[in-house]
Amino acid sequence: MRALRRWLDDTAGGLPATFWYLWAGLLINRAGAFAMLFLSLYLTDARGASEALTGAVVGAYGLGGAVGVLLGGVLADRWGRRSTLLAAHLATAGLMVGLAFSRHLAMIAALAALVGVAHSMPSPAFVAAIVDVVPERHRSRAFNLQFWAFNLGMAVASLMAGLLAEASFVALFLVDATATVLAAAVIAWKVPETLPRRLAGPEPILDTSRSDRTESVQDLRPAAIGGGAAARQRQRQAWWRGRAGRRPGLHTALTDRTFLTFVALTFVLAVLTMQTSTIMPLAMRSDGLRPSAYGAVVALGGILIVLGQLFVPRLIERHRKDRVLAVSTALLALGFATLAFADDVVVYLAAAVVWTVGQMLAAPPNAQINADLAPLALRARYQSVFYLAFPAASFVAPTLGGVSLQHLGDRHWLIVGGLGLLAAGCHLLAGPPRERRVAALRRLSAPLPSPTPAPTAVR
Repeated sequence: MRALRRWLDDTAGGLPATFWYLWAGLLINRAGAFAMLFLSLYLTDARGASEALTGAVVGAYGLGGAVGVLLGGVLADRWGRRSTLLAAHLATAGLMVGLAFSRHLAMIAALAALVGVAHSMPSPAFVAAIVDVVPERHRSRAFNLQFWAFNLGMAVASLMAGLLAEASFVALFLVDATATVLAAAVIAWKVPETLPRRLAGPEPILDTSRSDRTESVQDLRPAAIGGGAAARQRQRQAWWRGRAGRRPGLHTALTDRTFLTFVALTFVLAVLTMQTSTIMPLAMRSDGLRPSAYGAVVALGGILIVLGQLFVPRLIERHRKDRVLAVSTALLALGFATLAFADDVVVYLAAAVVWTVGQMLAAPPNAQINADLAPLALRARYQSVFYLAFPAASFVAPTLGGVSLQHLGDRHWLIVGGLGLLAAGCHLLAGPPRERRVAALRRLSAPLPSPTPAPTAVR
């Protein structure tokens, strides 16, 4: 009993109440957010669209998400985390009702793009709010619990959606809308605004026009030490404005080479993961499997994460983040490559076990690196650029994947596997310079020591 209590404390202890309300809102949202999982089947089965056209319409959702995630990051830094979350959730609910009763493919494509905008807006606000309220020493556990809640909701959603899709596609969209409204109610009731309105001083920002700033950081910091408050403020102001002479904003994240390398590798990871919700249902339909079989495969992944994710932090805590991400991406590649030989649900389920383990290992270091690379004053903007990888993958995966599956058949999965193995190798190469950047940012963000007062003359 004592061991169980210690494990619970290590897993979920020390986290503030606001985090748990954010966590609950995310869980409720994901438990009902299954409509877009079945959008490809809805288009082919209920609307008679071809595989290529289906991929384009689902891709419109991802294209809208690319706009939404950037908009959400800017609004979360300027307007507030709470306001952005509420606006996005309520907009999503209204759009889902519109999708439920739309019949024309052009209207469905337009609504799917708008849903992509609304669905992606909360992501940077959610993560920025978590980083705002959770101390740095607890953030890895908080992100692990966030991923766990996301997949617990997905497991519930997949089991329900597989049955609802066979009864009524309209019900999918309406239940999704209802769950979104409930999540908005939890946020409105219990989540305060977490955006820091007044900072002690401008947040130091590394000049990102070059890839390595360690030497310049070491050269500039001593100049301010011992120079009094005014000198320390000038030093922070210099970093705030950057060498280009502009106040940092979204462009800072978009020109940060180390950060963008990490985002590019996350994009590949997202393209692999998106296969489960965009291309895999089409492949399973070609193999003569029913929607409920697809729901079971997705649910299995969610169940494995629910049962095992809370043990992941202890498993990986002693290993370098780049190596953990390389192993996780290689497992994803192996799992999806196996689908080239799948023709019944048993093989799909076995492959799902492999790629789910990869997802479980990737979640904590991925989120932690993202938080480490984001300066305080640009926290949501950096999150928005990071999360841009996911709507971009939502566009690329179905758009190219639909054509690939239609013309290449099962060889599509071998291409996906090869892409994953290439990304695994790139993680090992990108890890060391990224750790140097994180160390430099931590040195800049640390409080500067006060100047030593002059000794008082002894008489």
